[in-house]
Order: sequence, then structure tokens, then C-alpha cells
Amino acid sequence: MNHASRFHKYLLLPLTVILMFGVLGSDCKKSSTGPDTKPDTMTGNDGKVYQTVTIGNQVWMAENLRETKYRNGDAIPNVTNDTEWTGLSTGARCAYNNSETTANTYGYLYNWYAAVDARNIAPAGWKVPSDADWTALTNYLIANGYNWDGTTSGNKIGKSLASKSGWQSSGTEGAAGNNQSTNNSSGFTALPGGYRYDYYGYFSYLGRIATFWSATESNTYDAWNRYLSYNYSEVGRHYYNKHYGFSVRLVRE
Repeated sequence: MNHASRFHKYLLLPLTVILMFGVLGSDCKKSSTGPDTKPDTMTGNDGKVYQTVTIGNQVWMAENLRETKYRNGDAIPNVTNDTEWTGLSTGARCAYNNSETTANTYGYLYNWYAAVDARNIAPAGWKVPSDADWTALTNYLIANGYNWDGTTSGNKIGKSLASKSGWQSSGTEGAAGNNQSTNNSSGFTALPGGYRYDYYGYFSYLGRIATFWSATESNTYDAWNRYLSYNYSEVGRHYYNKHYGFSVRLVRE
């Protein structure tokens, strides 16, 4: 081996180490223009594979749930009749307007009883988020500058969670339906799946509202949820009757 070959041989090792540490170091920094996320996948009870996203110290689904079975293999009843839906106090699911094509995009709507059934709508290692889990998510986004105006005060993080398409245009500054190309900086990809009413059983607000159950009761009749709107900058928190049909996202335990 000549002197030039020996030189290149010994030069490669320190350069490799330098490059390796440079790459590792860059992974530890939050991008100033993109989400602080590391995408992965989750397999549900039906065997469906879902995209997931890491936001802060939490790992969330990045799609709406489309499961038809509980963890033990029991079916989650698909209830299409309005009167039957309103009278239930057990778990049920449905597609918006009873259209399976719509469910392929927006997932199923579930009543709260399905979300908290002891047979588990979530696969092992996952759960329906509590009200506190949702609060941890929104607090993280606010504290880390995900408000649409770049501030760290108030609650204007709706755009950072909303998907980049599928929302009705609102023309309202800072709202999910306005300039959708700037949505979803968190990678959460909230889809406006609408909801199903509690007492009448009919469907409303597809493309305008994204509503997600928490596992936390407010009282005997109601439970907490989170929602985003096409014309609203904030992430809303409210309690709704357990008979409503809302979307479900899971968080890793």
C-alpha cells in the first residue's frame, strides 16, 4: 500500500465519526419549519395499519380509527337505524351517512360506550386518551409555538392539528379551512369527520368539524371531548352526551 492509500484509509474513520455525530445531532433539534415528530405505525384489532406521530412525549394515531372489533375479537355493532342509535347504552359504531366509502377516509363514528368498553377498542399498548392526555397535547403545542400566529399564549393551535385538505373553506384568518396548505405542522392530521347526533341519530358537519372522544366522564350522561372547526382557530373542549357519534384517536400507553 502506498502513502496515498494509507492516508485515505486513516482519513475515512474520523470523517465517518464526524458525519455520524452530525446526523445524530440534527435529529435532536426541533425543525423551525416542520413538526417535532417521528412517524411510525400501529396495528389495530382488525389488523388495519395506521400511521402514528410523536408529539412531545406522546405517540398518537395520525388517522381516525376504523376498527370493527374489540381487542378480544367481539364485533362493535354497526348501527344504521336512527332510533336504535339514540336508544343505546352499549357500544356502537357507524359510518357517516352509513357510507363505507366515507369511512375509508374519515374513519368510523363511535358512541362513548364503545370508546370505553372493557373489551378495549384499542389494541394492546394503546388507549383512548383521557381528558388529561388531550390537555397534555394541547399544552405542548401552545408552549412550543404551534399557534397559527407563532405565539405561545392563548389557544390558536387548530391549524397545527388539522389536515391539509378536506376542510370546507371558511375565509377566516387562522381557521382550519383557510389556507389549508399551512395546516398540520404537528403531524396530527385531524380529519373533519363530522358527527352523529345523540337524540335524533342524524349526521352533520362532515368537512367542517372534527370531534374526538376522551375516556373521561363529565357526569352520568356526558363525557369530555375535543373538537376543531373549519372556521375556528382554537381547539375546543366540551362535554357531550355519551350517545353522540364522534371520531376516535388513540394514544400510546
